[in-house]
Amino acid sequence: MKKILYIFIALIVVIGLLFLASTGSVKDEPFMNSAYFKKTMLRVDSLKRVETAVRDTVLAGFSKVSITPTINNPTDDAVNGKFLNVPLAGFGNRKGKPATGVHDSLFVRSVALKVGSKLMVFVGADLLIMPPNIIDLATIEFAAKGISRDQLLFSATHSHSSVGAWGPGFIGEQFAGKANLAIQQWLVNRIVSAAEIAIKDLSKSRLTSGCFDAAGFTRNRFIGELGTKNNDFSYILLDQKGKRKAVIGTFSAHATTQGAGNMEFSGDYPGYWERKMEANSFDVALFCAGSIGSQSPSGKGKGFESARYIGESLADSLIKRLPASAYQETSTLSAATLRVTLPEYHMRLTTKINMATWLSNKLMPVPQNVFFQAVRIGKLIWISAPCDFSGELALQIKNALSAKGFDAVVSSFNGSYVGYIVPGRYFYMDEYEPKLMGWFGPTMGDYSMDLIRHLTDIVGK
Repeated sequence: MKKILYIFIALIVVIGLLFLASTGSVKDEPFMNSAYFKKTMLRVDSLKRVETAVRDTVLAGFSKVSITPTINNPTDDAVNGKFLNVPLAGFGNRKGKPATGVHDSLFVRSVALKVGSKLMVFVGADLLIMPPNIIDLATIEFAAKGISRDQLLFSATHSHSSVGAWGPGFIGEQFAGKANLAIQQWLVNRIVSAAEIAIKDLSKSRLTSGCFDAAGFTRNRFIGELGTKNNDFSYILLDQKGKRKAVIGTFSAHATTQGAGNMEFSGDYPGYWERKMEANSFDVALFCAGSIGSQSPSGKGKGFESARYIGESLADSLIKRLPASAYQETSTLSAATLRVTLPEYHMRLTTKINMATWLSNKLMPVPQNVFFQAVRIGKLIWISAPCDFSGELALQIKNALSAKGFDAVVSSFNGSYVGYIVPGRYFYMDEYEPKLMGWFGPTMGDYSMDLIRHLTDIVGK
């Protein structure tokens, strides 16, 4: 009798939890009719009125700052980056375990670009993402130095073997380990320092941009050959006219050549690309994760052998193209940063059962400062997204802008994080990206694409 009673009580508890979890419902209404869309469009209209492009001489500055922590220190030292232990960020099944050592060093890199009175600063790090709480703190420090959020373009390499301890909430700790305020402040300091050094390094420069097909190094991990993918490796080259040189590169394959079994710090294949470029005449090589949603790396070998093969092959392909690069000493620069009001937030238990917003926020707080950004540099339009952005959606953006005479890049992890943004037709599929990481309903992809269209119209006019 007791056993039956215990089973009955357990069933009541489970039913109660499911009821609490599923009190939030996903709205399938057209996003154009929503209050969140109308609020965001008011900001779009404001950007249209104020943003103007400038054309002038190019100034550029570069920096590279280590974020390789020293571990097994007796105490945590946020000033010098020395800690008792540092968890690896990337895979939940590591269960927040600390790193055992360093396979290859990690850095935050920055490229400052100034045309006329307009300044933009690229900041990229060998991290899983640019954590929203870290960027919010850094933004406060930047503001005190006269650098606004809309002048900053963040990204990360998306290495799954990098510094953790920054994830807020229960879910954040599963992927990044237990939060550590000393590690967080150290990352803030390094990010701000990198940008400051790059700005101080501004010097008359010339630049060019381009892309090449690298289809052999990525695959659609979601629906395979039934889907499309973004195969381009895109780049910007900057030369301080005989002084120092930098390259910004972006590619749309997850940095996951190392599985959860690796417990050493590593930049994965982007780290190999960065080191190869910096060994071949570039002082700074900044890698930004591209439209990596649904796209995995593809290459020879396993583990670090695969990382080396992909990273160095991409570097070799770019190095071969350098002699034919046509630089310009003047350029057009335009930029627009759009704060986004989000749809209702629901983490999902199944394809049909959604957690209520209050419970979702308990497990992982949704970021309050969410942006899409677009920057025009000559004939290149760089779009920066707060998520793992779909390679399939990015390909549509590239094709649309190509028809208008522009090249396009979409990078991920711009200092906010709202999960995966994928085509709405995949929302109810029983797969990791749309089910577990699709938090804002089936129209989030369409909503994002519409906002990007408005942003690219603003900077491309």
